[in-house]
This record gives sequence, C-alpha cells and structure tokens, in this order.
Amino acid sequence: MALSEEKQKILDIIVDFDNQIDRMHAQFHKYHTQETKIRPDWARLESRLRGFSGQKIFDIQLSGQLDRVLYKFQNRKKIWLSWIE
Repeated sequence: MALSEEKQKILDIIVDFDNQIDRMHAQFHKYHTQETKIRPDWARLESRLRGFSGQKIFDIQLSGQLDRVLYKFQNRKKIWLSWIE
C-alpha cells in the first residue's frame, strides 16, 4: 500500500470517528429530551477511540486531526454525562 493510500485510510477512520461523535450527540439529545428511552453507548465509542489513538501516527496533520477529534469527544462526553445526571 502506498504511503498516501495509508494516510487516506487513517484520515477516513478519523473522519468516521468525528461523524460518529456527531451522531451520538444527536442520539444523546433525543435521550435527554425524552424522545427516546435508549441511552447511547458512549463507552464503546470511547474504547474504540482509545484503541485507535494508541497507534503511532507519524503525519503531523493526521495527528492534529486525531487530537481534535479526541478533544471533541471529551467535551461532548462532559455534556452527555451532565444530561444523564
């Protein structure tokens, strides 16, 4: 696999995590407003994010994108946990 293909694959995974966070936020909002009784499983997403972030990413831009997504997850997680309480 060419280096650029590998970078694109990593970028696609990071973008997918970003989209999953947005979808989960929408699901949590529905749970918070009682449109649904099913609480989203944020712990599974967090586990997958942690597993992926444990890999070495040598590209500075990809590493920055991953850091941004991890930061976004942590901020949204704080919101979700406050909604649960």
